[in-house]
Amino acid sequence: MAVTARLGRYASASAASWRHLRPGRALGRGPGLSPSARLRVQGHALSCSRGGPELPPAGDDLIGENIYLVLFTITLRVFNCALVQTSFVPDEYWQSLEVAHHMVFNYGHLTWEWEKGLRGYSYPLLFAGMYKILQLLAKDEVQLLIWVPRLVQALLSALADVKLYSFMKYTENAETAKWVYFCQLCSWFTWYCCTRTLTNTMETVLTIFALFYYPLEGLKTGSSCKYLTLVALAFIIRPTAVIPWIPLVFWHFWQEQKKGDLVLYNFVPVGVVTLGTSLLIDRVFYGEWVFVQLNFLKFNVIQNLGTIYGSHPWHWYFTQGFPVILGAHLPFFIHGCLQAPSKHQIFLVATVWTVLVYSTLSHKEFRFIYPVLPFCMVFCGYSLKQMKTWKKSAMAFLVLSNLLPALYTGLIHQRGPLDVMIHVQQLCYNSSNQPWDSVFVMMPCHSTPFYSHVHCPLKMRFLQCPPDLTGHEKYLDEADVFYSNPLRWLKEEFYNDTLLPNHLIFFSVLEQEISSFLILNEYEKTAAVFHTHVPEGRIGSHIHVYKRKMK
Repeated sequence: MAVTARLGRYASASAASWRHLRPGRALGRGPGLSPSARLRVQGHALSCSRGGPELPPAGDDLIGENIYLVLFTITLRVFNCALVQTSFVPDEYWQSLEVAHHMVFNYGHLTWEWEKGLRGYSYPLLFAGMYKILQLLAKDEVQLLIWVPRLVQALLSALADVKLYSFMKYTENAETAKWVYFCQLCSWFTWYCCTRTLTNTMETVLTIFALFYYPLEGLKTGSSCKYLTLVALAFIIRPTAVIPWIPLVFWHFWQEQKKGDLVLYNFVPVGVVTLGTSLLIDRVFYGEWVFVQLNFLKFNVIQNLGTIYGSHPWHWYFTQGFPVILGAHLPFFIHGCLQAPSKHQIFLVATVWTVLVYSTLSHKEFRFIYPVLPFCMVFCGYSLKQMKTWKKSAMAFLVLSNLLPALYTGLIHQRGPLDVMIHVQQLCYNSSNQPWDSVFVMMPCHSTPFYSHVHCPLKMRFLQCPPDLTGHEKYLDEADVFYSNPLRWLKEEFYNDTLLPNHLIFFSVLEQEISSFLILNEYEKTAAVFHTHVPEGRIGSHIHVYKRKMK
């Protein structure tokens, strides 16, 4: 509460400084402006060169906001990054860091999506650039390879938080912006995701930046060119990023008087440049022309083949997904939908539209609807602002109810895959390491990071699970065959002692079933790493590390 009051003073000071330095410019009137200049300030821009009034000059401001607000947000997200020590989904590593490691250091493993041209190199290229700089500086140590990308992602998320505040300040006022900003920082799911190297995280960051430039009624920072460019970048990184923006872009087009100019000078140039750049990047790294966005949409949306990763009932987002990611914000969101001005109802339309579209797909995940969470925070902020009584109690409730899931999911739940990689790292840097060291991860495929969290050419293997795209109903991948009878699979696979890996890593649920194999081949347990309090199916509460005794 003290922090919120302080942010309010920062915002007021920033606004006062703006008015003092540029009298009349912030409101689009005053003796210093001619009538034609006044019209330019008040109108919505169609291109980057006509994007509303200038932001305040440098001084006590940073990226257009009070420097203390910006530094506080960055510090909080860095702290956020340090307190997220768990894994979420395999894509966090396998579609970003593992690809970047392979691009720079020329070894590692690329998943089947990269063989089929379903993923683009534009997003991994960001992390590959960081890895290349570390390599040139001879600082490519494994801990830096792990933490530098996450810290950069935390910085981008912090800047997005500030832009969300700025968006609400320029659309409404500093008071409303303060409450939206407060709700954004309180969100447990944002805390859980915003520092992870997920395409969904970057998609959300770009969505907020695009929102800042969206030509909404009364928003003087609107710029068609800028917001469309950011939306196009999000589409390149993850093609489904366009889903929340479909109603927003159509609304913009409908409201725009010069529709021909909007299409000719914004839609077409932005689309051609961004898609062209993406094609060139993928041409360089694939070695051939690949239209990954089309392949991605065809696989996940048109053919709906994402069901190979699991399916859920159509109502899952409404009954579980959306309520879970909103958490304690849900009642405030509902109340805010009734309180927000009509011009912001388009964000409610975008939210409902996104949830409906994703509901038509069989495979569903919490992270898929993460990009609409900032829209929801707008309504939550309005709810808090409109409260006349119980405001302090509501603030305390939001902080405390989000703190527990944020800390539990960030520090405890599913931390095993990262902790076990510390044991694997020691095989690279241990002075007694032998050239024949090898590791076999007998877990559901992609359960752990790989070479991006080891950074040495250690011989490693895991159970493969590429889908069958030929339509065979009885197809079983390597992981399915293994789990159907683990003991038999191990005996058939390692029929010769020379084929046995030196280290085995697997979930605790498998230990009893393969105990005879472990004893026969003289494996001994060297570590038991906690993973989760809620084991299920192939996932155990702990991850065990076994080492083979060498004669």
